[in-house]
Amino acid sequence: MFKWMLVTSSVPQESILGPVLFNIFIYDLDSKIECTLSKFAEDTKLRGAVDMPERRDAIQRDRDKLEKWACVKLMKFSKAKCKVLHLGWGNPRYQYRLGYEGIREALPRRSWGY
Repeated sequence: MFKWMLVTSSVPQESILGPVLFNIFIYDLDSKIECTLSKFAEDTKLRGAVDMPERRDAIQRDRDKLEKWACVKLMKFSKAKCKVLHLGWGNPRYQYRLGYEGIREALPRRSWGY
């Protein structure tokens, strides 16, 4: 016999139907997104190459679209887990935001193999 439980966050562990329903619920998350969006379970990654200011603006527009989508769906992104990874020499390290909050920069691990 099944027993109802309150789920406060994420997808319930050991659930077969939970992930399927969650994927149906977020099927339209990537509609009208210009950059590359990767989804895995409840994790979402937005990425793009910023070789000109217009690309930086496209990434921020996509972040705004994701935030608006989450508000419509009565969901929220864990802003504490959101980070920006800047790669490349001479990267201007643009500051991005999710909603009204700036997103922290993730520092890449330095593994030079010496």
